[in-house]
Amino acid sequence: MNRAFNRKKDKSWMHTPEALAKHYIAYNAKFLGNTEVEAPKGTEVVKDAVRKLKFQRHIKKSEGQKIPKVELQISIYGVKILDPKSKDVQHNCQLHRISFCADDKTDKRIFTFICKDSESNKHLCFVFDSEKCAEEITLTIGQAFDLAYKKFLESGGKDVETRKQIGGLQKRIQELETENAELKKQLQELEEQLMIAHVPPAGSVSVKPESTDIFDMVPFSPVTPLVPARASNGCPPPPPTSLPPDMRKDLFGAEPFDPFTCGAADFPPDIQSKLDEMQEGFKMGLTLEGAIFSLDPLDSRC
Repeated sequence: MNRAFNRKKDKSWMHTPEALAKHYIAYNAKFLGNTEVEAPKGTEVVKDAVRKLKFQRHIKKSEGQKIPKVELQISIYGVKILDPKSKDVQHNCQLHRISFCADDKTDKRIFTFICKDSESNKHLCFVFDSEKCAEEITLTIGQAFDLAYKKFLESGGKDVETRKQIGGLQKRIQELETENAELKKQLQELEEQLMIAHVPPAGSVSVKPESTDIFDMVPFSPVTPLVPARASNGCPPPPPTSLPPDMRKDLFGAEPFDPFTCGAADFPPDIQSKLDEMQEGFKMGLTLEGAIFSLDPLDSRC
């Protein structure tokens, strides 16, 4: 392994300072993974991590899994590891947390760096595989360190605190984006469940509820028989009530008059005789009117 770069004033770097200070340099590589290490630096520490991750990668390769490809964005603020297609940030290693960086002289495809995790405070060794750019990527990270150190001296240390605050805000943004994506997924699942609940099963017959008026009553129809319906609360209708005998008379003590059911025997003799006289007079009037009507044609012939 080649130990990480040393800062030299006469060092000739590959990129312009503006490219790393105002923008970033992007590289593509294969990501073997990361593993916890006991020390923040050291060649032997890195060698052990590389052997461990290579062995794990061989096992996954035998199971048919491919080494994932990532995009590295290097600047004076740190090294970002992104998905090359979606550009989602997988790891954001701030530069002041990187303690060691090296490439492997025995295997020129491999390069690594050690970074202290912001949450667990553990030292993690990140291992990458690049067929042509392993040494160049290591030197680019070295140049970023050199420029960041110069900026630190010029600002009197204030820039480090600013970067820490920016790093904390970026981490919070990533957490919120992950939470937002999870909530959207849950909302979509709930909408699908509601749609499934409203769709009737195949072959089922939907029963249309009986229509009612504004008073929640079934409209009267002379064609259908009148059947007592249940109330809206599901209770059965009350049984029909019959009036007691004394409630069937009027306030004079007589039963109500019904011209359709009354007969001749229902009236007293004096009232019945008057009704008979009125009926006879009505019949005589009809007879006279018929006689007058029959004489009219004779008068027209005269």
